[in-house]
Amino acid sequence: MTIEFCYLAFITTDYYTINHWLLPRFLQRRKYVLFITITILVIALSAWCRALIAVQMNQHLFHTPVTTFSALYLNSIINITIWVLLLTIGKMAIDRTQIHRQLELLEKERVKNELDYLKAQINPHALFNSLNTIYGSIDKNNRTARDTLLQFSELLRYQLYDCSAEKVSLEKEMEYIRNYTAFQRVRKDEKLLTQLNIHAIGTNLSIAPLLLVVLIENAFKFVSNFTERENKIIIDLHTEGTVLYSSFINTKEAQPGSNTDSNNGIGITNLKRRLELLYPGKHTLTTTIDEHLYTTHLIIELA
Repeated sequence: MTIEFCYLAFITTDYYTINHWLLPRFLQRRKYVLFITITILVIALSAWCRALIAVQMNQHLFHTPVTTFSALYLNSIINITIWVLLLTIGKMAIDRTQIHRQLELLEKERVKNELDYLKAQINPHALFNSLNTIYGSIDKNNRTARDTLLQFSELLRYQLYDCSAEKVSLEKEMEYIRNYTAFQRVRKDEKLLTQLNIHAIGTNLSIAPLLLVVLIENAFKFVSNFTERENKIIIDLHTEGTVLYSSFINTKEAQPGSNTDSNNGIGITNLKRRLELLYPGKHTLTTTIDEHLYTTHLIIELA
């Protein structure tokens, strides 16, 4: 009586050893000689162990005539090799099919995104033409309306065209911030005092677009609306070497039971996530809140 069930343990062990250790470590790195050599040694060792166990169990447990060790060893090598080879080829075929399907899905997604992008390019042109029409219909004496529309057009142009890149020139981003702040001023009460300080901006620096504007939008959104006291927003931006220092301060109205008004929005959550992805370990975002002031400091290493 032989112990054929022993094959299952050794075949399983060899299969997982080859597929989960030897393949990624040697074959996928094109170390073919090492892969073949170690594979042969693994199968030879497992066949030797299987033959040894079979001899001992046949002799002492089943009390059957003992087959010679060499015959059992040769038989074990052949059977283990065939089964491991078949299982490995089967798994590789399945993996190849799955990868092929994934590549097909990725290609379809790429084509879809490209088509969506091309479709999206049609609408901005129509939109800018509409803005030009509106601009031409505004009374030339109404300078405020015409200037506001021009500012909005520049903001839109920057977001649609320049921000498609992973990074933009820091100087361009500063110009966008100037236009954005000026546009926001028009929307607010005349009693709001806005101070924008952009100075000592280094050249040849780039930044991920539309990061700082989230904090500026927050300042305008949550700025106070006192009738008897000053309402103000102070924005300071400058660089030292390749480090961008920015601070955003706005007066706020005290709200009992809540002291994190402008730190809970989707915009801030997205900003934090973008900073983690784009500048891991190279940024510091801190906030200070008291009864009437909300202050945010953002420092980014741009290099």
